[in-house]
Amino acid sequence: MRSLLRLRPYVEKYRSSFLIGIFYVLLTNVFTLMSPLVLKRAIDELRAGTLTHSLVTYAGVIVALAAIQGIFRYGMRKVMIGASREIEYDLRNDLFAHIESLSLPFFERGNTGDLMARATNDLNAVRMFIGPAIMYIANTFFIVVIGVSLMLGIDWKLTLLAMIPFPLLSFAVNYLGSRLHTLYGQIQEQYSSITTHVQENISGIRVVKAFVREREEIRRFGILNREFIKRNMRMVRLWGLFFPFMGLLTGAALLIVLWYGGLRVVNGHLTLGGFIAFMSYLGMLTWPAIAIGWVINLIQRGAASMQRLGEIFDERPEIVETAKPVVQPVRGELSFENITFQYHGAEAPVLRDLTFHVREGETVAVVGAIGSGKSTLLRLIARLYDVTGGAIRLDGIDLREWGLHTVRDAIGFVPQETFLFSLSIKNNVRFGSPDRPEEEIRAACELARLTNDLARFPNDWETIVGERGVLLSGGQKQRIAVARALARDPGILILDDSLSSVDVKTEEEILRGLREFRKGRTTIIVSHRLSAVRDADRILVLEGGTIRAVGTHEELIRGDGFYSRLYERQRITRELEELE
Repeated sequence: MRSLLRLRPYVEKYRSSFLIGIFYVLLTNVFTLMSPLVLKRAIDELRAGTLTHSLVTYAGVIVALAAIQGIFRYGMRKVMIGASREIEYDLRNDLFAHIESLSLPFFERGNTGDLMARATNDLNAVRMFIGPAIMYIANTFFIVVIGVSLMLGIDWKLTLLAMIPFPLLSFAVNYLGSRLHTLYGQIQEQYSSITTHVQENISGIRVVKAFVREREEIRRFGILNREFIKRNMRMVRLWGLFFPFMGLLTGAALLIVLWYGGLRVVNGHLTLGGFIAFMSYLGMLTWPAIAIGWVINLIQRGAASMQRLGEIFDERPEIVETAKPVVQPVRGELSFENITFQYHGAEAPVLRDLTFHVREGETVAVVGAIGSGKSTLLRLIARLYDVTGGAIRLDGIDLREWGLHTVRDAIGFVPQETFLFSLSIKNNVRFGSPDRPEEEIRAACELARLTNDLARFPNDWETIVGERGVLLSGGQKQRIAVARALARDPGILILDDSLSSVDVKTEEEILRGLREFRKGRTTIIVSHRLSAVRDADRILVLEGGTIRAVGTHEELIRGDGFYSRLYERQRITRELEELE
């Protein structure tokens, strides 16, 4: 229940709406509870033969009271449910903004399906607590307090006897609340597992079909779904016991009232009208008594879900700015001073005591075997991770002292794993530079050799690429990613094996275009194809997270065995491909 205290700032923001809503709840119950009093008076006057008004008048008053309470009931629901929707809007925005602020390690530890479940199903459960639960808590409070007060005014002895079964209600509610909290947490965890399984299968449907794993994945989904049903059925069984128990309590109260109240009427201690009014109030208390269980369910669901959302809100970005970050223009000079980096939970560092310097406007290539730390090095430059030892300096200033947006705005980054959004080609290219003129976006596409492909698409660059660019080839996706980086007109260009899916001829055309583009820009290139790095001012050869050799292409051909063997192997492969 403590997790629900997180909602206090959101509720306070709409405090006036909730106060108005609660006032409407009060008026709704006042006018609802007036009807039995009118009925009591009419019956007693009719029985005594002293009817001062016609029955039509009394009936009209009852109808008018029903209409008035209906108006206030509408206002109650409109205001309070509306406020809960506004809080849902704010909470969802805050959750998404918080997720966006988190660093890469958080996303590497979790999974997309679980986040989706928390942002949808859990958030909706929290809204149900804020709106309906609070509304019905207020409604139950007022109808019980006012209703019981009126019943005491009619016959206090009968009221005390009618209340005898209800202390058992507190026991049932306490038991139900604790059990529901546990069960609903287990249900939400299983729902996250189902969501994750579905999300992974849809995203990886090509792999599933290529390996003919449809039946196995359906079987696995069936197991997850069956466990989800089992957990839900445990809660259903609990509900199945609770509602009959509540019915038993209200039935017992009704039996007591019929027996003792009937005797009171026969003995003349209670009028017939009073008895009927008392029965009406008892009936009005029946639904709140039953609704308590439903409200407890909403509260426990909300508490369990808010606890799961709280786990996300409690996460803190690992990459943070200093109190007074540097925000000056970036020139592009980079210095790596004995840097070491180790991923969280890894047994050994990926990079060790690595030192080198990149001059402003210089093009440096990084090559090496798989797992040598090339991509990790580039992520450190963009400060997607922080070094665990040593320092990276940008223009002579420790990278950790720069403003994050200042650094990243100066970088055009093409990661190894190309990701495209389900947007048009144009909007994917201008994703990092939405305010760039169209001619500059077109120029970036030309540099990435996309122009000929665009002419073949049905809607030119307005063509929607599908989820993760599913409608495009690997080479087309990579070239869109390159164009996206170039469109930013960055001071630092980082290319992480960004042309691996592009054919050799197109790669050469792109590299020729980039030679002019690179002038005056600091460029870091990682590639397994040495043809892509031979024109670099310097080439770093990484091995085991350390620098094995540094030099130009010609110097490394003559001096480094690893580089020369790799170049010779690629040269022979290319010649064989040309013969074919």
